[in-house]
Amino acid sequence: MNIVLFVIYAVIALGATVFLGLREFHMLQLNGYKTPEHSRWMKKNAKRYILPAVLFVVQFALLFLHGGAAVALIIVLSLFNIIIGLLNKPGKKFKKPLVYTARMKRMMVTFCILVAIYYAIAIINGKTYAVVDGIDFSRTETRWFINGLPYILAGSALYVTPLLVPLSNLINKPVEKAVQNWYINDAKRILSECPTLHKVGITGSYGKTSMKFYLDELLNSQYNTLKTPESFNTPMGVTITIRRDLKPTHEYFICEMGARRVHEIKELCGIADPHDGIITSVGPQHLETFGSIDNVLNTKFELADHVKAKGGKIYLNGDNELIRKKAPEYPNAVLYGLNEGNHYRATDISVSDRGTEFTVTAPDGETQRFSMKLLGEHNVQNVLGAIAYAHGTGISLDKLTLPVKRIAAVPHRLQLLDKGGNMTFIDDAYNSNPSGCRAALNVLGLFEACRILVTPGMVELGAKQEELNFEFGQEAAKACDHIVLVGKAQTVPIYNGIKDAGYDMDNVFVADSLGEALDHVRAYQTDKKKIVLLENDLPDNY
Repeated sequence: MNIVLFVIYAVIALGATVFLGLREFHMLQLNGYKTPEHSRWMKKNAKRYILPAVLFVVQFALLFLHGGAAVALIIVLSLFNIIIGLLNKPGKKFKKPLVYTARMKRMMVTFCILVAIYYAIAIINGKTYAVVDGIDFSRTETRWFINGLPYILAGSALYVTPLLVPLSNLINKPVEKAVQNWYINDAKRILSECPTLHKVGITGSYGKTSMKFYLDELLNSQYNTLKTPESFNTPMGVTITIRRDLKPTHEYFICEMGARRVHEIKELCGIADPHDGIITSVGPQHLETFGSIDNVLNTKFELADHVKAKGGKIYLNGDNELIRKKAPEYPNAVLYGLNEGNHYRATDISVSDRGTEFTVTAPDGETQRFSMKLLGEHNVQNVLGAIAYAHGTGISLDKLTLPVKRIAAVPHRLQLLDKGGNMTFIDDAYNSNPSGCRAALNVLGLFEACRILVTPGMVELGAKQEELNFEFGQEAAKACDHIVLVGKAQTVPIYNGIKDAGYDMDNVFVADSLGEALDHVRAYQTDKKKIVLLENDLPDNY
């Protein structure tokens, strides 16, 4: 009877361990497999671990209980284990589901080995204590209660799963490093076999993905180009692109470079070895991991340092104050922007809800009028950077007018989506930062309509996060007819900023999820067309 009880308890605990483990692995993957970041995430989401922590402590009472009392506690623990399993059962729809990469599979194998060790010790422990004080309990009902350790070990495998998952990551680190180095070295070999390939790196706190797409459109009008797809801007993302997609016929490789820590751009330069570079912006992005804006600035300029050493050109957004101050250190710098003093300058900007027109003046004084479908003055800046680089390769300004006209909005970056009826979305859901939020609100203001903002706010801004979200709320109050916030805890600073601006709080709604927010937007009654700005969409680990 007691052996059966242990088996039932162990099976329930094991099932819950699998479900909880899958959820923890998913969160670890969303945190970029970075153990320090995952640890900070666990600290922020400590409420998730209260029940396993309490049960971990309670189970030690089995060391002192016998008979019916022990059975009762085991049944209670089993019921709570079932609850843990149900709370983490697969099937929930995620914005970005768990991807079973080769790395993830290797970590799961390590995790399974750790869990197996727990269960093996539990079974061995049960057999070891079958004989006590010379009395053979192996055939009695009390055998499995001579020592509570078998149950404790089986339960502990579940309760410490949130620690076993990052531990699996740490154990596998030497293996993963060796695997990554092999792939990176192979990518370097492939690049070395393409001596005529011209490589350009693009980085920035924001705008780099858009710049990559725009530049590809312009260069592709005359050259055979390859760009890193989507947001492939990590060492492995760049490596995968090179190994999978690079052909001997490619003339330009456009490499997006992302960073969350100091020296990560330097690491990417060591892989892609760019001849030229573009820095789109420097701002308070990823301050949690960078620590300071100076670290952000110096890391972005690791690209400029690499290019300078190779004798190439670095194209800089001269309107960004931090970039402009550092630009004099680089005699190879080409500045672009809307202000005076830039080598490439955009003027006479005309913005409407149908698109944007502007005039570009090149360093030699040549001018050309451009028109594009992209919305907003801020887009002129990135397109201007792409024009500057393309012109520097030898493409004349007049030959760039048609490619500029063809440029389409990058998905989820102020992408205009007509949903039919009386509602249109401005999808700016990919990411969000203070500059981008202001630009998105300016675009929203272009429309004569019922202007609605849906947002969870900005994240990864470190100590400035609350202050910047408060300011976002103040600015939103000036531009929007209705505001829908997603997430009660996350959006408190925005809510306070809206209230501080004297906004009619009857026009503010706080939703628990994006689905609930959109349902609320659809329910708004208005005679005007609804223009809905979707500003940011936090990943599942927020």
